[in-house]
Amino acid sequence: MGKNDFLTPKAIANRIKSKGLQKLRWYCQMCGKQCRDENGFKCHLSSESHKRQMMVFGENPDRVVQGYSEEFENTFMEHLRRSHPYSRVSAKNVYNEYIADRHHIHMNSTHWLTLTDFVQHLGQKGLCKVDQTPKGWFIVLVQKDPRDDLITDKRTKRHRAEREEEERNQALINEQVERAHKRPRLDEEDADPSVPEEADEGAAELQRGEDAQPLAFSMQSHPAPDRPLADAERRVKQHDPGFMADDSSRQGSFYQQHQARPWLLPGLVVKVVSKALQEHGYYKKKGVVTQLPSKYIGTICMQDSGDLIQVDQAELETVLPQPGSKVKVVKGQHRGQLAEMLKVDVSKFQAQVAIKGKEVLTLWLEYEDVCKVDSK
Repeated sequence: MGKNDFLTPKAIANRIKSKGLQKLRWYCQMCGKQCRDENGFKCHLSSESHKRQMMVFGENPDRVVQGYSEEFENTFMEHLRRSHPYSRVSAKNVYNEYIADRHHIHMNSTHWLTLTDFVQHLGQKGLCKVDQTPKGWFIVLVQKDPRDDLITDKRTKRHRAEREEEERNQALINEQVERAHKRPRLDEEDADPSVPEEADEGAAELQRGEDAQPLAFSMQSHPAPDRPLADAERRVKQHDPGFMADDSSRQGSFYQQHQARPWLLPGLVVKVVSKALQEHGYYKKKGVVTQLPSKYIGTICMQDSGDLIQVDQAELETVLPQPGSKVKVVKGQHRGQLAEMLKVDVSKFQAQVAIKGKEVLTLWLEYEDVCKVDSK
């Protein structure tokens, strides 16, 4: 049997000594090596491998300590979930169970100096319910419902999307205002050069002769101008054919005067921007166009409540989906064609879409020229 054989008395004694926990002062966390005595620890400190690890530690010591702290917390909580998921136990007992593994992360390599500091950290973070008694600190694991995390994630994504959409709308409004300021005034272009400028400076004096007749005025009644359908009262949560029949003539005359083009199509996902419907809870809410009673009016099925409302297209705006989703072109020569959203240029307020046919046609369109399509 050789001198360094596996079954020699010295090899067996070494294995017995290495079992279980050793002294913490002879443990190197950076190298993950446990030494049995002071002489072995000194030899390890002078080794090349230890010096290389210390050079890595010297480059960013805070990050190394933070990494050990996170790993210590994760492994400790994992042990608590498996061993005492519903029990109220002493923190000291849980810690003793945790350090039974000789390869555990030692607390002296974290930024917690004592077990009390670590227990208080768990309580402040909401991971455990902690209380101090004459017998020491006791902890109880806080059980979280996975559905709460899903609801929180959905709420966060919805708030982020609404905030981004508000910013896009505000930027679009600002750009339109700048364009309006740069555009020449219509009254200056349409001014009649035959009228002298002095005519507006003062009012002409009325002069009458001695034999002048009394002034006579004739008042002629004119029909009130058609007010936009946007100012008409809405029928909420019910469909009234009589109401739509009365408003159809007014709506048609209004759009004929202003030369607006219809863009509503069935299956589009639109957003209600009418403040008149804010009291009913539909303002800034999304819905799907189910049918078109007229070219400019759509029956909208609200996504949140499922209510059916009829809204004019002037009080609706298009919705842009995420890249890769299906959209439909609502204006221009490609109106009604399905396309795929590629990307959005926020600075130019344009969206790039790809219309697939015999050949793929890639276009840059304005925000209001494309709209999301309901996937259901």
